[in-house]
Amino acid sequence: MIVERVKYIIWAADMDRAARFYTHVLGGTVLRQNPHICEIQIAGGIIGIHGGGEGTRTWTGLSFQVPDVVAGAAEIVAAGGELVREPQPEDDEPPHLAMCVDTEGNEIMLTRKR
Repeated sequence: MIVERVKYIIWAADMDRAARFYTHVLGGTVLRQNPHICEIQIAGGIIGIHGGGEGTRTWTGLSFQVPDVVAGAAEIVAAGGELVREPQPEDDEPPHLAMCVDTEGNEIMLTRKR
């Protein structure tokens, strides 16, 4: 088998709003978009956003490594997302994890390299 690419699919009640969130907040680039799916590349990974979601809280397993999880979490909230778990310092180090929710109810993590 030859795998041509890997993408992770999430659902969105409002695909355009979700696309704006992932492009503006996480710096993604739209690879293709039609009325049914939007593919966005972020740091080499591809997220496929399907319209027709219910907007309910859903765990995705998506994790985005950023230099500062506190600043990143603030950007997510400012863009209409939510913060589920405040970033906490550990072992006298700056926070390395923030549990967040995008505008469509998809749970995502922000992590800092340790």
